[in-house]
Amino acid sequence: MGICEPHDRYPYPDRRNPFVTSDLRQYAAVTAAYWGFTLTDGALRMLVLLHFHHLGFTPVELAFLFLLYESMGVVTNLIGGWLGARYGLRHTLFAGLGLQVIALAALSFTGADWAVSLSVAYVMGCQAASGVAKDLTKMSSKSAVKSVVPEGQDGHLFKWVALLTGSKNTLKGVGFFLGGVLLEGFGFKTALWVMAAALFVVLMLSLAMVRGDLGRAKTKVRHTDILSKNRDINWLSAARIFLFASRDIWFVVGVPVFLYTAMGWSFDAVGGFMAVWVIGYGFVQAASPRILRAVTSREFGTRAALVWIIVLLSVTVGLAFAMQTIDGEPFAGTVLILGLFVFGAIFAMNSAVHSWLIVAFSDSDKVALNVGFYYMANAWGRLIGTLLSGIVFQLGGLQATLWGACGLVVLALIFTIPLATKHLNSGAAPQ
Repeated sequence: MGICEPHDRYPYPDRRNPFVTSDLRQYAAVTAAYWGFTLTDGALRMLVLLHFHHLGFTPVELAFLFLLYESMGVVTNLIGGWLGARYGLRHTLFAGLGLQVIALAALSFTGADWAVSLSVAYVMGCQAASGVAKDLTKMSSKSAVKSVVPEGQDGHLFKWVALLTGSKNTLKGVGFFLGGVLLEGFGFKTALWVMAAALFVVLMLSLAMVRGDLGRAKTKVRHTDILSKNRDINWLSAARIFLFASRDIWFVVGVPVFLYTAMGWSFDAVGGFMAVWVIGYGFVQAASPRILRAVTSREFGTRAALVWIIVLLSVTVGLAFAMQTIDGEPFAGTVLILGLFVFGAIFAMNSAVHSWLIVAFSDSDKVALNVGFYYMANAWGRLIGTLLSGIVFQLGGLQATLWGACGLVVLALIFTIPLATKHLNSGAAPQ
């Protein structure tokens, strides 16, 4: 094979293209730190959910524990994208890691004998800090990928983005399982201190390894640059809101509490299921470039986004109808578990295409701004889904959350249609 021929081992089809090895090393260090953060983020979600449910919190109260965590992402992604573009991604990475260490330590001081109102307020504050930390770290890693793939290499960019996103979700799934195991084996407070200590080590290693101005814009970044003016990014971001709301409406409170209460699962069993679900979701995301071999340009990517959201709608309606029909049957749990795995696989394909398109639509030196804007929309979706998860589950049970997911997927489809039809009609790349 000649050195100019495509080969999966290399990020570019032509090895004579400029390859900045320092940027690649910086990207690898940023990604490794993000992986470490992701483990604690997934574990923290399970710790908080299961611990406070065990203390007697209602589904709505549980949802409120995560409300500030998700809502902080709306502001953090916008400001964090601007900071990353202006000062470089290593600063936002360090801030995210350090803030998560503080949030984990602070959460350990929660008292089991506190009044519910005090507990909710305090945990919401700690979760808000963790939400800021998560979005700063995620934005840093997702933006850094653009620096190691040159313009015009959309197919290879898809592989890099899918690998990063898939590995992140796989590790988050491991974190879910880890959270259940730590809670079962060590208790709430000790588990938090163990995670804070481990992440502090990651922070120290990052301070030593991540250098330079990775992701810093070459031109001055103005405050007015925060809000996207690209119609393609705006449509994609709107679709992203409702895509993620359709997952979190059942994912955050409904299914974990249902498995623990209605099906009698233990903490580590619930954490294990959520872990396997997210790990499988991550594997599908990582494999999406092989599944979608035709997606080598932005035109094909927008078509794929439309096709996969239609498939997701069909699966979601089918699952909701099945659970409505067999309510009370002994095999209802099995149908639910299998249906959620199918939903996860199709949802992963949708998410993978979206994650690639936002990076593909962005200029290299302004990618942090666009990724920040896009993940602001992602945070809105998670916020809406989180709030609905507690309210809808408490009012109508698990079936109501599944039907709610159907409605949210319909909205995601509505906002995907203009993005896809524009390129179906023109056949041109986005402007």
